Amino acid sequence: MVKQVERGVRSSLDETVRRFGLTTPQYAALSVLDRRGGLSSAQLARRAFVTPQAMNQIVAQLEAERLITRSPDPANGRILRADLTDEGKQRLAACDEAVDAIETHMLGALDADAVERLREGLQACATALRDLPAPASDE
Repeated sequence: MVKQVERGVRSSLDETVRRFGLTTPQYAALSVLDRRGGLSSAQLARRAFVTPQAMNQIVAQLEAERLITRSPDPANGRILRADLTDEGKQRLAACDEAVDAIETHMLGALDADAVERLREGLQACATALRDLPAPASDE
């Protein structure tokens, strides 16, 4: 069931953010930076659930479109920290409104108590997965 919901959400999300000139991974990166700016590409990759290589491409595109800026870390100039530009904030806000409509539609079949139970259950699942031990290395 989780996979079916994930596929449906991802399909709707892909279509929705495309209307704003973004991909879903780009939208995820902007969302993460909105909550916590000043992240490196590696940190952003972990939080957006993509590989560092993929995030490097995402960051380069977002920077080219002037949705983010990057500046050297004061402690280590080789690390570039990303932040949203005003244009990035505006694009994200427009996307957020459309994405919120997806969630509202998806949850519309549930009453308030069921929505709360679902949120609590999903939070418990996310916590359990974070606590899952890393697989043993073959080395």
